Amino acid sequence: MPEEPLFQRLCIIGPGLVGSSILRVAQERGDIARTLVATARSEHTLERVRALGIADVVEADAAKAVEGCDGVILCVPVGAYAGVMAHIAPHLAPGCILSDVGSTKGSVLRDLTPLLPPGVHLIPAHPMAGTEHSGPDAGFAELFKGRWCIITPPPGADPAAVEKVRALWERAGSMIETMDAATHDKVVAIVSHLPHLIAFTICGTADDLAQETREAVLRFAASGFRDFTRIAASDVDMWRDIFLNNREAVLEMLARLTEDAQAFGRAIRWGEAGFIEDRIRRGQKIRRSLIEMKQA
Repeated sequence: MPEEPLFQRLCIIGPGLVGSSILRVAQERGDIARTLVATARSEHTLERVRALGIADVVEADAAKAVEGCDGVILCVPVGAYAGVMAHIAPHLAPGCILSDVGSTKGSVLRDLTPLLPPGVHLIPAHPMAGTEHSGPDAGFAELFKGRWCIITPPPGADPAAVEKVRALWERAGSMIETMDAATHDKVVAIVSHLPHLIAFTICGTADDLAQETREAVLRFAASGFRDFTRIAASDVDMWRDIFLNNREAVLEMLARLTEDAQAFGRAIRWGEAGFIEDRIRRGQKIRRSLIEMKQA
């Protein structure tokens, strides 16, 4: 016998890659929400959600969309949170659980907490899953399967609300970790934000080369460069907001990387083979660890 749905009425604000994937897995399983609501600013996005049939209710006005919902998930770029929250806050029902999928968490608490109505439970979350594609057509129900979702409940969060958000992501196929917002932001700065910064920079450097050299770079691109271009093809608005809203952690990790890269450069300059070999072996060790943890 199927389990009772976690939510009676769940609203997804921003049904892009992640938001539409939540809708798809919820629709497929049937035990996440009884009624699925989707809302977006773009009429094109709303039309695609209707055409795909991945929501029971499609509403242009986010304030109207959240009315009567016992669950609301923000799936928009983190830089838009404050504006969206100001619009929907007066319409959130007491007892509603407000969550999100943003890649920064300190900024989520900063932007949402002051506007949180009494009786509404804020339980931020971050599914560590994605592709370089965006929009409602890019989503798929298996996106979260076997991937981590980090939940960052603020101090004093309602335990029942935390458990319900945990259950949602478990039913979506995710593995769950709980940590505070500051720790989360440092962790993702090194494992996600810094690699994207590097990818954007390398592709920018390639694009700035003289035309003849640039064409050769693209024609003879090896797998390493192709991997960087896949990462660099990510959504512009989302990554702009991530860098600006996780500024301190990203800059801290970038400073550490810069020091390590300069040390590697000195080793190359002075022929320090032992240093170079050590760095390569450490990379191999990290790769083996990822494979053993089934995160490769």
